[in-house]
Parts: sequence; C-alpha cells; structure tokens
Amino acid sequence: MAAVKKERVVIGLSGGVDSSAAAALLVEAGYDVVGITLKLWAHGRWLPGTGVDRREQAVADARAVCQRLGIPHYTLDESAEFERCVVQYFADEYKAGRTPNPCARCNLHLKFGRLLQQAEKLGAQWVATGHYARRERSPDGARLLLKRGRDLRRDQSYFLFALRQDQLARALFPLGEKTKTAARAQARDRELQTADREDSMEICFVPEADYRTFLQQGGFAPKRRGEIVDLQGRVLGEHDGVAFYTIGQRRGLGISSTRPLYVIELDAARNRVIVGDNSALMGSQFVAERCNWIAFERPPARLEATVKLRYNHAGAPATLTPRGDGSAEVRLHVPQRAITPGQAAVFYHDDLVLGGGWITRS
Repeated sequence: MAAVKKERVVIGLSGGVDSSAAAALLVEAGYDVVGITLKLWAHGRWLPGTGVDRREQAVADARAVCQRLGIPHYTLDESAEFERCVVQYFADEYKAGRTPNPCARCNLHLKFGRLLQQAEKLGAQWVATGHYARRERSPDGARLLLKRGRDLRRDQSYFLFALRQDQLARALFPLGEKTKTAARAQARDRELQTADREDSMEICFVPEADYRTFLQQGGFAPKRRGEIVDLQGRVLGEHDGVAFYTIGQRRGLGISSTRPLYVIELDAARNRVIVGDNSALMGSQFVAERCNWIAFERPPARLEATVKLRYNHAGAPATLTPRGDGSAEVRLHVPQRAITPGQAAVFYHDDLVLGGGWITRS
C-alpha cells in the first residue's frame, strides 16, 4: 500500500480501534490523510438520553487520534441522511416482516456515498475505512474485485457486497491484510487512545441492542395487535405487531405449547406471526432480489457459489440462476436454517465476492 505523490485519502473515523489503526497505516504509507467522523444521530430524536454521551466520546476520540497522527479532522452532521436512508429503512423492514441489514445499507449510502462526496470537495482520490476486506483489480484489468479479509474471523466483506464499481474504484481497506491483533498493535505503537477500545457488537443507533424498545419508544413502530397462528392456520395467541419478531425466534412468543415453537414466517399483509416446529425453519430455495454483481459485468446463466445467509453464517454451497430482472434464484445443496427475508445473501467463490442480493420469501 504505497502512496504516490502524496495522494489524498479521506478516512472515516468512528472512534474505534480499527479505523484508528487504518488511519495510522495510511499515514505511514505516505498518504495525505484527512479524518472525517460522520455524526449519524440527532440529539433526542430516537431514545432521549440513551447512548448520546458515548457517541460524543467517539467523536472526541477520533479527534484525539487525528491530533496524535498529525492529520486534520472534521465532523460532518449526516443525521438527517442517516435517518432517511438507514433508520427509516430499518423500521420499515421490520414493519414489513423482514429483518434489515443496516450496516450494508450504511456502507452503500453513507460511508461510500457521503464520504465520497466529501472526498470530491477535498480533492481526495480515495476513501478509506477500517473494514477487514481486500480490494484487487481483476487479472484482465477490467473490474475491481472484492475479497475476504485475510483474518477470516474478522472478515467484513459481507457488509460491502452492495458496493458498485465506481465506489470500489475509490476505496482503500488498509486492514485487509491485517489481523485484529496486528491492528491493535499498530494503534498501541502509535500511542492512540483507542488502542484498547472494546469492539462494539451493537447496531450503532440501537442502545443495548434492544431493537424492539427502539422501534416503540422512537415512534417508528407502534403496537398493532394480531394473531399468532400455527402452520395449519389455528390461532394460538396474539402479538403486538410483526415488527417485534424475527424468523427463528423462540423466546417471548407468549403462547403455551407442549413442544418448542419458533417463528417460521411473518405475514405483514395479514398481520400474522406464523409459528411451527424447528424442522419447518429448514429451507433450500429462495430468491435474492436487487443483486449487485461485483465479479461480472453480466453473470453467467448458471454458477456455483458459497452463499452466506447472514454475517455469522458459515456459508453453504449453492447453485445460482441469475434472472433478467436483477434477481437470482438460489438453490442450496444442503438445507439451511432460518433463511430470513430482508437479510443479505452474499455469494463467494473461495475468497472472492461474486456479488449478492436481498433475500425474499422462499
């Protein structure tokens, strides 16, 4: 990762160790680095008094990292765009009976949307993030490719599947060849105050990872009573709204049964939660819509791939049949549990991200 003629790069700084280490690597490589923190929340807009201090601290930490590295730092208020593109999408998906993937959405519209626009204003050629992923050019030079990060335990290519060629052409992932241990060591060597910051496993705008409370108290999804039914349509109980349930959920159903029951389907049109045995969660076929193909200008009529159904899914072999409408039929060779509408299905060949799309109903 050698810089040429002090090329300018804008890096998104979250106040965490990964983006801090990435910034340090860019400085050492000789880039003209500008740190930018996107303010993605509005005071009191969602859950008043919850989590705001921590987010303000993240901005202060990002600023301190830039001071230590001797690079400029800016904070951009993108709270309105974030609410429109990410938070409202998050709520709308749950209300429609789907499980959203806000990180992939944020990467597409904010980190490689707004940050790219800001890079243009600052005369920067590149936008960098602290993702564990790799970008390479194809052997024939025709396309930019996305690959898993070398540290497979930290690989975040799944969240980047929706990036277009024009976005990848401007992207840098300094941590792509690094392990998490190496990233922390980099931050410690530069005496960055984020070096020992714990990783956040939460959705950044949902305190305590409690999305149900967030949807209700934030006014995004008020309660809406409906029926809980089994696979034969028998009414077993009532619920407060399909937005508060996810596929595969067992706890919190509020119904009694002689056997364990799980959420099998969410029928938003009829405001029904459909439950059944664990075996009913297994599926082998679905359609991925709005596919983004990274490795191809046009995908072949049929291809074999490993499909990840969620970030922490190990991946399963499948046959893909792309369609002319931008979707793809996915046939899994081995049935998988809880194929969840709204989640991203990302297609891999070894380390290469072929592309991905959004899961619709089986």
